[in-house]
Amino acid sequence: MWTRLSDMLPSFRIDETTGTNWKGNMAASEITPERTFPRTRTAHLIAKWRLGWVKFWRFVSRYMPKRLYARSLIIVIAPMILLQSVIAFMFMERHWQTVTLRLSQAVTRDIAAIIEMIETYPHDPGYSDVIRIAQDRLSLKIDIMPPDPLPAPGPKPFFSILDQILSSEITKQINRPFWLDTVGNSNIVEIRIQLEDKVLRVFARRSQAYASNTHIFLLWMVGTSLVLLMIAVPFLRNQIRPIMKLAEAAESFGKGRQMPRDFRPRGAEEVRRAGVAFIQMRERIERQIEQRTAMLTGVSHDLRTILTRFKLQLALAGQNEDTKALDQDIDDMQSMLEGYLAFARGETSEDAGRFDLRAFFDKLGDEAKLRKRTIKTSLTGRPEVHVRPNAFSRLLSNIVGNAFRYAENVEVDAVHMRGWLTVTIDDDGPGIPAEKREEVFKPFFRLDEARNLDSTGTGLGLAIARDIARSHGGDISLEDSPMGGLRAVIKVPA
Repeated sequence: MWTRLSDMLPSFRIDETTGTNWKGNMAASEITPERTFPRTRTAHLIAKWRLGWVKFWRFVSRYMPKRLYARSLIIVIAPMILLQSVIAFMFMERHWQTVTLRLSQAVTRDIAAIIEMIETYPHDPGYSDVIRIAQDRLSLKIDIMPPDPLPAPGPKPFFSILDQILSSEITKQINRPFWLDTVGNSNIVEIRIQLEDKVLRVFARRSQAYASNTHIFLLWMVGTSLVLLMIAVPFLRNQIRPIMKLAEAAESFGKGRQMPRDFRPRGAEEVRRAGVAFIQMRERIERQIEQRTAMLTGVSHDLRTILTRFKLQLALAGQNEDTKALDQDIDDMQSMLEGYLAFARGETSEDAGRFDLRAFFDKLGDEAKLRKRTIKTSLTGRPEVHVRPNAFSRLLSNIVGNAFRYAENVEVDAVHMRGWLTVTIDDDGPGIPAEKREEVFKPFFRLDEARNLDSTGTGLGLAIARDIARSHGGDISLEDSPMGGLRAVIKVPA
């Protein structure tokens, strides 16, 4: 007798395969909130909206300037342009158009009154009274012309509120054939209206039907904006200059160069605090390096004294097989001690200067002849680079020396362009496995599987080389060489 409401009313659910709604009859037990309300579609739309927003800002950031000064100018200029655009649009839409409408209505009413007088007194031979009243009272110059056809319509101006509004008012109030000329820079507007047996020609000043002083507002708006920009741009430059100086000082310190002499904390309080913090950090780092170097120098001096005493005792003991072996161990210890000290010192006390790559390549050629190796060098760009000469010479010597030690043929290619120096060193030696190419840069690490066990060394050559490269603001990477051995790529700013 009773029928369930769910059986009588059609229900909606989501097709889970297509994501669309379809209409049909369902039992009450089959109706669930998940099917009744399309939550998955709402979540999908929200996800699409978020993805579109992220893509939009990625597109904007791609074409945005990267420097802080340009971005700050955009932050200052963009709101000003937006505000002026809105104000100009509202002014054009409300004030300019409304004033022009009122003036055009008044001029059209005057013309309509003149037409009424002409038609009321048709027997006036020259319409002298109408012409006098129009000129004296209405500031309009009129002529009564023969009933010739009106001129052909002229080209419509691209943007003319006067032409549109005046034509609309003449059609609304007079409703007769007319011809209108508002084109050009003349201060006179010509209007011709076709009457029954004559043509009325009216000359009116443009200011009578048009808000001609609108440009004054626009000039004031643009002029004040330019004055504000002339004040804001130098002020903004003065605020950003301390940040740029701080960045230059930090970059110079990162490359191991001397800090600019004219650098001192300036600008806003936050920028000053950052500059003071940078100077204090630099002083702490330099003090720590000096303390470490002084400590290691003292330790090295003490150890050298002991080693010298050992050598003297061995010399007094006489020469035999045992003393020769001990003497060799002492030489190895001295070599290791020099390597440890050089690694700890890192050549950080050296000032930056000019380094001639061409002269260094000539020295490499002489060294290759002494070691009976083959070397090919090439240089692209300027041969002089701005680095710490002794440290950079040691960097290249360590890398090329390893290539001379384990390979027969070596190629060195240097490219100095766009403020960067890239030196590529290839050899045909045994190479280094890919999984161990980062470990070889660790101090005291030796790749015994691929190197000669009898060769001397402390495992600090590559560590010192990378330390020097990074102190210049660059790095070293190892790759497979087309020659079958190892490729070392040195890249530093120069």
